[in-house]
Amino acid sequence: MKILILCTGNSCRSQMAHGFLRSFDKTLEVYSGGTAPARQVNAKAVEVMKEAGIDIASHVPTHVNSYLDMEWDYVITVCGGANESCPKFSGKVRNRIHIGFDDPSEATGSAVFVDSEFRRVREEIKDRFCAFYLNELKPQLG
Repeated sequence: MKILILCTGNSCRSQMAHGFLRSFDKTLEVYSGGTAPARQVNAKAVEVMKEAGIDIASHVPTHVNSYLDMEWDYVITVCGGANESCPKFSGKVRNRIHIGFDDPSEATGSAVFVDSEFRRVREEIKDRFCAFYLNELKPQLG
């Protein structure tokens, strides 16, 4: 099963979702991309995922155009509040869904607050993608 997770920068939420989904089932083909990819994965995202036992340090933000000619079982957007600002994927897709999250990279304030926002969003991503895997994907995999 091929799954593409999209966001704008492909440096934080989509990378965390990518890491969690792969951790739930190594047989899934999981990719992530963005419409305006960052130069590298957000260091704080790498740090909080490592705390959860998942290493995304080797992930590389990728432009969505790299995936346009591929077929997908699922394309999932993860941009938070403003779903309309997330990329519209026009490739060959069986299922398009949106599972939105706040962007922790936009958190401002003390280091403690910023860390707590990254951890909060990480846990929301973990919980919602675990439910998606258990309720939607796993039954299809048999």
